Amino acid sequence: MGEIVLWAAAAYNLVIGGAGLLQKEAGRDARVVGLLVVCFGLVYALVAGDPARFLPILWAGVLGKIGVIALLGPAVRRGEFPKAVGLVLAGDALFTLAFLAMLLHGV
Repeated sequence: MGEIVLWAAAAYNLVIGGAGLLQKEAGRDARVVGLLVVCFGLVYALVAGDPARFLPILWAGVLGKIGVIALLGPAVRRGEFPKAVGLVLAGDALFTLAFLAMLLHGV
């Protein structure tokens, strides 16, 4: 079950990050964010391929996702970002919980 969550997280990050990276109207900062999200997607794919070996790497994902939620969540609530960003953050929160469960209880 853990591998399915990890592959889903990889696909999620690749799609979300790739979309942000490839937007014509995206500025440099937005493209950098998209690139980093894609890179995290690659990390999740590596962990999915060998969870027994790479599971501790998920701590980077947990910290990254919590950080993004903490930084962007208040701005989303204030209406400074489109509602779609709130949906992305909700997905990040769900993956964070799943990652924590895997890290604390094993895959």
